[in-house]
Amino acid sequence: MFCDQCEQTKGGIGCTEVRGVCGKNEDVESLQKILLYGLKGMAAYKAHARRLGKTDSEVEAFIEEALFATMTNVNFDMGTMLELVLKCGEMNLKVMRLLNDGHVEVMGQPQPVEVQEGLQEGPGILISGHDMVDLKNLLEQTEGTGVKVYTHGEMLPAHMYPELKKHAQLAGHYGGAWQKQRQEFENFNGPIVVTTNCVLIPSAHNTYGERLYTMRETAVPGATRLTGDDFSQVIEHAKRCGGLTPTEIKTSTVGFHHTVLLGLADKIVDAVKQGEIKRFFVIGGCDGAEVGRNYYTEYAQNLPQETVILTLGCGKYRIRDHDYGTVAGLPRFLDMGQCNDAYGAIQVALALADAFECGVNDLPLTLVISWFEQKAVAVLLTLLHLGVKNITLGPNLPAFVSPNVLNYLVEHYGIKPIGESAKADVEVVMEV
Repeated sequence: MFCDQCEQTKGGIGCTEVRGVCGKNEDVESLQKILLYGLKGMAAYKAHARRLGKTDSEVEAFIEEALFATMTNVNFDMGTMLELVLKCGEMNLKVMRLLNDGHVEVMGQPQPVEVQEGLQEGPGILISGHDMVDLKNLLEQTEGTGVKVYTHGEMLPAHMYPELKKHAQLAGHYGGAWQKQRQEFENFNGPIVVTTNCVLIPSAHNTYGERLYTMRETAVPGATRLTGDDFSQVIEHAKRCGGLTPTEIKTSTVGFHHTVLLGLADKIVDAVKQGEIKRFFVIGGCDGAEVGRNYYTEYAQNLPQETVILTLGCGKYRIRDHDYGTVAGLPRFLDMGQCNDAYGAIQVALALADAFECGVNDLPLTLVISWFEQKAVAVLLTLLHLGVKNITLGPNLPAFVSPNVLNYLVEHYGIKPIGESAKADVEVVMEV
């Protein structure tokens, strides 16, 4: 007899049935995948936090227990698996707080800062990824060498930290989100260091592979992998490459860390009460190359003047090249940092809820999130753990979420996909 779920012979080789329950139950398997992806994202944040001296035994114990729960024939219960999924969100919140605290303690109190974007004369190194400790080490080692350092991708928020910004050779920022790196790395005629995900394998016609360096867990065939914290060969490589090809320079402002915004809480609350600010939007997350992500660009640019946009993660690159102006004396577009700085957006939301004496779901706040990989899953689980509802997710809903699990998320949390028209979706939200 064949099982109609896993198509194995019942009781035969490959059968995982226990007490009449198939181990290939798609809903259990869906929750296991959500848990595994969330754990991967949380582990990445945890690795960064550990390098800053921040660890937590409760988080470490949970990772072991959660991985144990995904083993073959150990957990077939939907309710228990769902508890573990939400627990992952709770633990990820703790990890993001550890990472935030580590960044502030080691790199200094963040502050808004104007960043030059583009390349200047002289030799330079481009550094991409997420690891601020690697950037700190690189800046200390390039001191007095005549080699400039440029951030790329999710390293843009580094400029808001005083202990990094104090280095004169931190010359600025170059490039956008990860999916454009083949073209951007090719055009950068110096060595490139990738500290974490996301990194792409150079294509056959790319020539920058010999100038590409990766760190620790990150590796690309043909590139040089650095296992420690010594950047001397990268610095010498930059000197051999000589001067960069200068580009047009523009400026942007980053550094609206949640502590900066909380310092403006009274002004923000008063602007809401006076009707100057009618709604807040969190638009960010992961960027990607697939069709449909222009939705976020159109969404942001169709928001009315009396709104504020908070952004984080590389999803910001879909919406940052536009002048949104000001509202109530504040910039309408506020870049809060990396994807892990979702912790900061949560803190701002909780502070506003406290000020207005309401729940987070009662605030004039809309979350329009783009997702691509495991870190985004971890952040989403944190929002679900906190009971945040009515999140708009796209460009597509995760394929590893089974119909029954998706129905549960829709029923209990109001998760919904982005619509076909960003403008129409904005109009619906503003009418609420």
